[in-house]
Amino acid sequence: MTAPGVTITDLTVTYRGGQVRPLDRVNLSLPGGMVGLLGPNGAGKTTLMRVLAGVLHPAKGIVTVDGSDLTSRERRQRMKATAGYLPQELGLYPDLTARQFMDYMALLKGITDRTARRSRVEEVLELVALSDVANRKLKTYSGGMKRRAGMAQAVLNDPRLLIVDEPTAGLDPEERLRFRSLLATLAGERTVLLSTHIVDDIVQTCPNVVVIEHGSVAYQGAIGDLAAHADGMVWLVTQPVGTQPPDLPTVTITPTPAGNTYRVIDATRPASDAQLVEATVEDGYIALMHAIETTANRQPPQAHRPDANIHIR
Repeated sequence: MTAPGVTITDLTVTYRGGQVRPLDRVNLSLPGGMVGLLGPNGAGKTTLMRVLAGVLHPAKGIVTVDGSDLTSRERRQRMKATAGYLPQELGLYPDLTARQFMDYMALLKGITDRTARRSRVEEVLELVALSDVANRKLKTYSGGMKRRAGMAQAVLNDPRLLIVDEPTAGLDPEERLRFRSLLATLAGERTVLLSTHIVDDIVQTCPNVVVIEHGSVAYQGAIGDLAAHADGMVWLVTQPVGTQPPDLPTVTITPTPAGNTYRVIDATRPASDAQLVEATVEDGYIALMHAIETTANRQPPQAHRPDANIHIR
């Protein structure tokens, strides 16, 4: 069985009577396997995920998942039952054990046969490595364990489209690695959409990436090709401690005995002793965001731009 195809054509979502458009004429084609979703806060990522999960109805456009058009109310309801969705903030029932919580969620997802439900609950608990602590109450779980419990409920119905929002935020390095390994395991015959601010999580798990900014698609394609947006533009600049940092897009700051070394983006050499280095995916992402902001700042004044008030930051 192949992973489902996801096609989005001219997708627009509006709030406040059409005055705000968190998504504006989005066009996307998502391949199977792992796909990363990047973008700053307010760019429209969560809105896009809610549409794909069948939770939100778009104002305009066509969204098809595995051949089903989500503009139909009936098909949106079906998608809600068959997609897996792990939001950034999942409300757990702290006084339930993990096994009780999974049993309850399985009922909500339509797994009514008791034998089949118990079997599936045990299967997903094993998948996320919670079987040994399944009889502990959720309020006793660590942050990483709660996140794994959230993933378990998301895959109870064996979804072909799995949508995951910031799954590793706040986790320690060991839990992050565990979660990335779990996502890679789940991506075999599914499309897994991973939204995160941690670029390295996407680099390590996703062959393809989509970048959303101002409600529109800024980039979609191979993860490695994103680095090309910063080719020949990444510099290391070292300045003494206490001096003003470079007034340039900065990727990292590293303290050294000689001062602070800044990894910056600039089309020309920013200082005579600046060292040109190879661009990474994170460099490419920062360069792309900076180019978008620069273009936006060059637009005509708001009075001449009827849509200027709909950009969400």
